[in-house]
Amino acid sequence: MDEQPKQSQQSGQQNGPDPTEPVVLTTDRLVLRAPGEGDVDAVFAACQDEEIQRWTVVPVPYRRQDAEYFVHDLAAEGWRTGGNRVWCVFERESAALVGSQGLTAVPGRPGTAEVGWWAAKEFRGRGYTAEAAAAVARYGLRELGLRRLEWLAYTGNEGSRAVAEKVGFRFEGTLRSYSEQRGRFLDTWIASLLAEDLAD
Repeated sequence: MDEQPKQSQQSGQQNGPDPTEPVVLTTDRLVLRAPGEGDVDAVFAACQDEEIQRWTVVPVPYRRQDAEYFVHDLAAEGWRTGGNRVWCVFERESAALVGSQGLTAVPGRPGTAEVGWWAAKEFRGRGYTAEAAAAVARYGLRELGLRRLEWLAYTGNEGSRAVAEKVGFRFEGTLRSYSEQRGRFLDTWIASLLAEDLAD
């Protein structure tokens, strides 16, 4: 898990897919698509998990209106501007929500985006988050032509770090008192992924 995707400005990319049109990504076991009205209840249920609340910026307590905001406002506006592409991740076999992925442009740094994810507790340990994150990374670096992807997580989030390393992100260090979470600034790990780092 990592920070839930945040709203941001347009990426400034001039080429590649139309940022106003949500993109569906698929893997062997998963389907990644933009959140829709029918996903509100599943997002609400998933974000009751203490681990998601511990390692992300989701509101605590997490209310149904927060899930509605995530679906109707944050994700919809992010796709409309191209600055914050948000996917819900579903298991192909069951169509169950297994997590979320995000690709957020970094204001003032064209060609750079931040990745973020969370995983529903019932589906952790199956490699789904890494599988989805790899698909998002390939989309960002190859389809959008981004120069650099960044993964940031509060120090101690070993689960998210393991996912980032499996995808191929290279650890760059610790940023002290860097990322805000509900009014506190926390030490943050940072890693990066470039197109040449992709395995395939």
